[in-house]
Amino acid sequence: MTLASTALEPALPTARGPLSLAVVNLLTERVPRSRLDRIEASVADCDPFGIDVQLTLCVCYELHYRGFAGVDPDWEWNPGLLHLRARLEDAFLAAVHRAVGDRGGPETIDGEMDRLLGDPVAGSSPSGHLRTRGTWQQVREYFVHRSLYHLKEGDPHAWALPRLNGQAKASFAAVEFDEFGAGRGDKVRQQLFAELMVAADLDPGYLAYLDLVPAEALTVVNLMSLFGLHRRHRGAAMGHFAATAITASPGSRRMLAALDRLNAPDPCRDFYRGHAAAAAMHEEAIRTDVVGDLVGREPDLAVDVVFGMRAFAVMEDRLATHLMRSWGAGDSSLRHPLN
Repeated sequence: MTLASTALEPALPTARGPLSLAVVNLLTERVPRSRLDRIEASVADCDPFGIDVQLTLCVCYELHYRGFAGVDPDWEWNPGLLHLRARLEDAFLAAVHRAVGDRGGPETIDGEMDRLLGDPVAGSSPSGHLRTRGTWQQVREYFVHRSLYHLKEGDPHAWALPRLNGQAKASFAAVEFDEFGAGRGDKVRQQLFAELMVAADLDPGYLAYLDLVPAEALTVVNLMSLFGLHRRHRGAAMGHFAATAITASPGSRRMLAALDRLNAPDPCRDFYRGHAAAAAMHEEAIRTDVVGDLVGREPDLAVDVVFGMRAFAVMEDRLATHLMRSWGAGDSSLRHPLN
């Protein structure tokens, strides 16, 4: 396998229900420019965490990233498609609020970060399981799940940059600068993960495994896009960013231990070694200069920041539960096993 396919627009996925079928079929057509066509689809009866809703949201969001091969770029701002997306977002966000429960307040921000840094019970998390007894095939499945984010790492949170000011903006940009290789294309985190995929004999193509991952993997990334694309969710976006960043170092250390135990290829270990070091280096700046400065300037956003952190944890827990349940039963965690 090569890295050539990582720069190409991905193919449209296979639809997984009436909503995704309607949208996928629509995107093969030309965009109506002289009229407003609403997309009639029933949302009320759909599971907001289910594969049909999550795949449809993923397809809608990807129009703002790289798009899809053969799809008219003007679909990105089509009012009819945006109207459907908004209905799906309302249902998804309402479900996330129910799952999160208490949203906390300003006094809980530091405590929430400390809680996220706590080590899970030995072997109870996917990375903990992989560290102690996971198989190479399970590691490869884990890479597939994470490829949805790591092959666009930094991008979903970057939408928030124009919505920040002062020190929060400067420090956030500094962290993102490192995510994007600090000026070096060969050090972009997305590129390094593509090299990991090749070393693990997996397809490094952007969204190459979109048809294989379950809804739980989609919700993790869709939540980032939802927060990032809406200015009113900028507090939640920064809370989510903070949670993603400060949990990266301990999680990466567990993955590195797993890869060392399994004598994994060097590019796989190099990715997590670098991830752990970078995350540890940025943790204090994220706490004080990004989150602290943001809340200092806009105190009303404190509740949203905590919500973003807790929503991150809920989505990660859902994915972790799926992985551990599948592996505990001796099954693949993907919709279809890897070759």
